[in-house]
Amino acid sequence: MLSLPPEPGLHRLLSPHDIRAIAVRGAEPGPTLLVSAGVHGDEYEGVRAIFETVEALDPRALRGTLLTVPILNYPAHRAVERNHPADGGNLARQFPGRADGSPSERLAYAFDTEFLPLADFYLDLHSGGIRFAMPSMAGYEADDPRGRAAAEVFGAPVIWGHPVIEPGRTISSARARGIPFLYTEARGAGRIHPDDLRMMRRGILNLMRHLGMLDGAPEIPAPPLRLHGIGNTDDGVFATADGFWMPSVALLEAVRAGQPIGRIVDETGETIAVPTAPADGIVGLLRELPPVSAGDVLILVATPEES
Repeated sequence: MLSLPPEPGLHRLLSPHDIRAIAVRGAEPGPTLLVSAGVHGDEYEGVRAIFETVEALDPRALRGTLLTVPILNYPAHRAVERNHPADGGNLARQFPGRADGSPSERLAYAFDTEFLPLADFYLDLHSGGIRFAMPSMAGYEADDPRGRAAAEVFGAPVIWGHPVIEPGRTISSARARGIPFLYTEARGAGRIHPDDLRMMRRGILNLMRHLGMLDGAPEIPAPPLRLHGIGNTDDGVFATADGFWMPSVALLEAVRAGQPIGRIVDETGETIAVPTAPADGIVGLLRELPPVSAGDVLILVATPEES
């Protein structure tokens, strides 16, 4: 397991399995908030949010420790790929990993054994990456009041409660250890939108206030849109043909079951597939990268939470 320095201040660390981390140790005792980003190599909002947050944090005003891993999947980050380049593994499907497994499984194992046991609360920062648009949101386990309370104070414009936490995730490993958690998404597209950067920085500080690590009340700009559903991209609508994807719906747009959501055309512009919405709901994920192959996910539909 990683050893945290006892001295207050900002510390740059290297774990036993060569995961680079930054810790801000407070002047007073308190909980440890673990924050990671870069699980996917094409997601950048959380990386910058971590860098800017730790640089601005005053250890003298902090109780406990902010422990961060800005770029967990560094090989994928350098390759500008979503998945680990050595084995093609999606790190968000590899947890808790294996000590003797593939490169992505070993990386998951290292984070699960070296970092998660240190956490009193865990936050995993994601975004839509290069291919997808996602709502700027915080997701939580619907049946865990600790996660729901944290989502409410995070300050995201959308919060999404999941009745099931699928296996293989960082957050499913946190759940197995009894550690409360949140994850975030942001709009992605391979760029850092300033609104998403502000949301993540504000959200980290809000969580620290919520946990008693910082003084003051959380800053919540507006009541969030509340969604419900499993939210697994593996359960989305998939392309049935190779071609050029032309969506006709927008992120967070309401759709009806059977409604066309766009079309796939060939290289001459002829329509070869017209995917449809699988159920009534709201578009919670939308593929925006036009080139598609059969089997690529196109949209995911969420359900507004009943009031």
